[in-house]
Amino acid sequence: MKKLLTITTALALLGAVPYSVQASPESDQKTFREHFYKRFPDTSKDDFVNGVYSIDSASREQWEEIEEFPPYELNIEKGKSLFNTPFKNGKTYASCFENDGIGIAQNYPYYDTKSGQVKTLELEINECRTANGEEPLKYAKGALADISAYMHYTSRGNVIDVEIPNDPGAQAAYESGKRHFFAKRGQLNMSCADCHVYNPGNKVRADILSPALGHVSHFPVYRSKWGGLGTLHRRYGGCNKQVRSKPFKPQSEEYRNLQYFHSYMSNGLEMNGPGARK
Repeated sequence: MKKLLTITTALALLGAVPYSVQASPESDQKTFREHFYKRFPDTSKDDFVNGVYSIDSASREQWEEIEEFPPYELNIEKGKSLFNTPFKNGKTYASCFENDGIGIAQNYPYYDTKSGQVKTLELEINECRTANGEEPLKYAKGALADISAYMHYTSRGNVIDVEIPNDPGAQAAYESGKRHFFAKRGQLNMSCADCHVYNPGNKVRADILSPALGHVSHFPVYRSKWGGLGTLHRRYGGCNKQVRSKPFKPQSEEYRNLQYFHSYMSNGLEMNGPGARK
């Protein structure tokens, strides 16, 4: 019990230290990872990309059966078709992205010095549309989630490579995301860390809480609860609602900064999205 309290206190400090004595992102990441490696010593470091299925064998067996006939396959096909369908001006999404948009999802999100904000893949999909005279798509699900699923699928096996440059704006965005992750909110007064750092492996009702390490690797996700595919920001909103806190809008600055921190913690792990979850 004393050991758990020590770990909990140390990790809580990641989100609580003032700017003058901030830990570096590299130090944060080391502390974050070592916590999970110690908590789940029988889990391979590379297997955290599989979420709760990396720590619970019974859940993994069920998940592996689902993955034999992935429920998101149609979403990938839809996304591929939409990705390659020309806009009214004749261009496609490929014209907006490095390497024609193939195999690049591992580099998101990133801090854009020109706009002074964190850019996610979903945000840039819509920016591509508006730059080519098209209406933006809804961020949480639907066509945009399908396009993102296809682009993530082309990035499977690539390792997450999110950079926090030595730039005041980038550092501030990272710290904003870190604060959100560790801050208490809602009527239940809970943080992201309460469930996914301090209590992974424990149950909330019938569900086993997953480790935060590797979370971002398998999005967009097809959830049985949703009966369809959704983006990471849809999941962020759902988590906020579950603790009875008003969610931010998908692709809000708050959620983009949260994703920036969340993704950096999983640098070096392989992308394996889209995925299937309960």
